[in-house]
Amino acid sequence: MNRLFAYFIVGAMLLGVVVGWICNATLTPDQITSVAGGLGILTDLFLRLIKMIIAPLVFATLVSGIAHMEDAAQIGRVGVKTMGWFICASLVSLTIGLIMVHIIQPGVGMNLAIPAGDAAATVDTAKFTLKEFVTHLVPTSIIDAMARNEIIQIVVFSVLVGTAVSAVDDRAPQVLQLVEQITAIMLKVTGYVMKLAPIAIFAALASTVATQGVGVLLTYAKFVGGFYLSMGILWAVLIAACAVFVGARALKLIGVIRTPALLAFSTASSEAAYPRTLEVLQKFGVSRRIVSFVLPLGYSFNLDGSMMYCTFATLFIAQVYGIELSIGQQITMLLLLMVTSKGMAGVPRASLVVISATLSYFKLPEAGLLLVLAVDHLLDMGRSATNVVGNSVASVVVAKWEKQLGPEEEETVTA
Repeated sequence: MNRLFAYFIVGAMLLGVVVGWICNATLTPDQITSVAGGLGILTDLFLRLIKMIIAPLVFATLVSGIAHMEDAAQIGRVGVKTMGWFICASLVSLTIGLIMVHIIQPGVGMNLAIPAGDAAATVDTAKFTLKEFVTHLVPTSIIDAMARNEIIQIVVFSVLVGTAVSAVDDRAPQVLQLVEQITAIMLKVTGYVMKLAPIAIFAALASTVATQGVGVLLTYAKFVGGFYLSMGILWAVLIAACAVFVGARALKLIGVIRTPALLAFSTASSEAAYPRTLEVLQKFGVSRRIVSFVLPLGYSFNLDGSMMYCTFATLFIAQVYGIELSIGQQITMLLLLMVTSKGMAGVPRASLVVISATLSYFKLPEAGLLLVLAVDHLLDMGRSATNVVGNSVASVVVAKWEKQLGPEEEETVTA
């Protein structure tokens, strides 16, 4: 099904480029504007559907995830070390994405006009004073925050509720069950919405190529190439960090996790590679106790590739529309993405939902989401493989810290 959907995505991209090129070559500027306006109806509907699911999805996934974290806290020392590594890895991946998008500048020169509905989408620096930021963290009403998709307020409320649920003696089983059911329902809704992605991709690309010409495709090539280069740097940093703690065995780890990483890449799903990753890490010498704890937790709190993508894509969209973000705003974005990306774990096309929420918070044109949506599946393959690498490194390092990293099994070395 994933492969068939990928074909639909590619077909929609190609059809959108062809239709856009024909319109650009044959129609008058007024006619092009009219066609782009008609296509805009499809893209607007898709964006509204994405915005519709943000608030309940963030709330349900965060509360559910944090409520279960008490199990990890019982393990004590291992839990603290694991979460410490996850936080450091998250900051590194987000920062690399931030630095690389500024060096490569894939969106600079595209100079898209801010859509009419986003005419006010210029970032108000005054809003990001320390006082305004701190007071804005806490909602006066969670209903109002959800209605306005105030993502950071929803996150604060969700963290408090999840912590409270985990602190209750019996963990409020009925409440927890309700939240988990909401999560399951919203995942289904997200799946339904994403089935419309090929239509939105066709409309977005046809409109963009019609108004900008085929030269805009060079921007996509620069965006995709720049992101894969950034992921290559992240891989090198992760392996180097692993080598600091486990020595030359870090290089052997690359060969060991090759199969699950390729599986994640080909299916664009790091979850699909979970069983194989669990198996090869135990053969590498990581104790079952460690890998059975670190790996599942990593799939919720250590999505290095996805977090880098959120930073890279959000700033790419800002560059496309010629919107400058201050250093303070970019640091705020890193902190926001660090929290929201963990709340989105396990959600199909989770990065798109996180990016949409970030665009809304920073008053960036939400139509920019459609620019990255066109190549999202291609990039999802790379970031899924990166998630596998990040979680494998975390498991090995934590096992080394706990003196539970044994010798490799011979069959792993020769595999």
